[in-house]
Amino acid sequence: MLRDRHGRPVGDHFVHHGTDLETVWDGPVPHLTPNDRFFVRNHTAPAVVDATSWRLLVSGDGVGREATYSLAELQSFTSQTQERALECTGNGRRLFGTQQGHARPGTQWGLGAIGVARWTGVPLGTILRHAGLLDSAVQVMAVGLDEPYVEGGVNHGRVRRPLPIAKALDDVLIAWAMNGEPLPRDHGYPARLIVPGWVGIASIKWLGELRVTTTAETSPWNTKWYRMHGVGWSDANSALDRMPVMSCLDTVGDSQAGAISGQRTVLQGRAWAGEAAISRVEVSTDGGRHWHDATLVGANDPSCWVGWTLPWTPGRVGRHDVVVRATDTTGRRQPQRAPDNDDGYLFSAAVHYQVDVACQAAG
Repeated sequence: MLRDRHGRPVGDHFVHHGTDLETVWDGPVPHLTPNDRFFVRNHTAPAVVDATSWRLLVSGDGVGREATYSLAELQSFTSQTQERALECTGNGRRLFGTQQGHARPGTQWGLGAIGVARWTGVPLGTILRHAGLLDSAVQVMAVGLDEPYVEGGVNHGRVRRPLPIAKALDDVLIAWAMNGEPLPRDHGYPARLIVPGWVGIASIKWLGELRVTTTAETSPWNTKWYRMHGVGWSDANSALDRMPVMSCLDTVGDSQAGAISGQRTVLQGRAWAGEAAISRVEVSTDGGRHWHDATLVGANDPSCWVGWTLPWTPGRVGRHDVVVRATDTTGRRQPQRAPDNDDGYLFSAAVHYQVDVACQAAG
C-alpha cells in the first residue's frame, strides 16, 4: 500500500484537510471501519512511542498512591472488546456554510469525520480502582504524549482534557487494539482512551497520564476550544460532552446506474446518536414535505451506528431534494437547523441531498 511521509495510506478514500484525513465512501459503508480508512484528526505530529518502555502514570490526590503500568501490565487485567463510534466534534462543519449559510472556520469536514471500530482494552475504572481511587475523586485529566500544541506563539502544553469521574467509571476504555490489531500510530499507539458517545477530543491518544483529582481542573481543550462560543452560549450551556443524533444518505441504488424515473431503487445510509441507539430514521424525497419511515438494518447499539434502507420509485425526471433525519432512544430528533456557534461544532441538522433522476433509456 502506498503511504505518505507520515506513514499514512494514500488513496481516493480520503479527503486531505492539511494533516487531517476525512473518510470518503463510494458505496455501501461497512459496519466496522477498516483501520486504513478511519478518519484522522491530530493537533500535532503523531507521537513516536516505544511500547516496551512506555508507562502509563496514574497520579493526583484522587488516588491512594501514584502508580505506573506497562502495556503488558494493562493487558494482564480482564479486557473488554467494544464496537464503538469515534466522531470529531467538528464533523459536518462544512454544512454550516453550504446548508445553513453561515460558514465557520476550522477543518471543513463533510460527514466523514466518524468511524466505528472494534476496540480492545481494559476499563478505565479497573485501573483507577487498582490505583486506589478515593471516594472524593471528581475527575480524571487524561494527558497525551504528543508534542505540546503551540498556537500564535503560545505553548498550550500537551493535549489533555478532564473527564467527570462518573463517565470515567461507566464505559470508558483504555484501548490498545483497533479491529484486532495494535493501534496504528495515527490512532494512539500504544494506548488511548475510548470515551463512547462523547466528543472525539475526550478520547485522548498516545495516553501518558491519568491525573485524578478531588477538585475540578480545566485545560484549553475544554475552555478555549471544544466549547460552544457565540450568541446565545454561556458558561451554563456551552460545555461539550455528548454527541448529537445524526444520519446520512450513502447510496442511491446501484451507484453506477443511479436513479431512473419509474424504476424502483433503494436509498441506503447510516444513523448514530452519541451515547444512545437509534429508534427511527425518516426520509423525505420532496424536501421535507412528506416523510417515510426507513427500515433499520443490522446491529443498533448505543455509541455506534446503524444502517437503514428505504425503497423508492421516483415519479419524475430531474433533481430531487432528499432529506434524512433520525430520532434516538432518548427522544432526540434531528432539527431542521443546527444550533449556530462560532466554531462550527456539533452539526446536527437533517441533511439535504440533491439526487438527480434520469429518464429510462429507450429500447
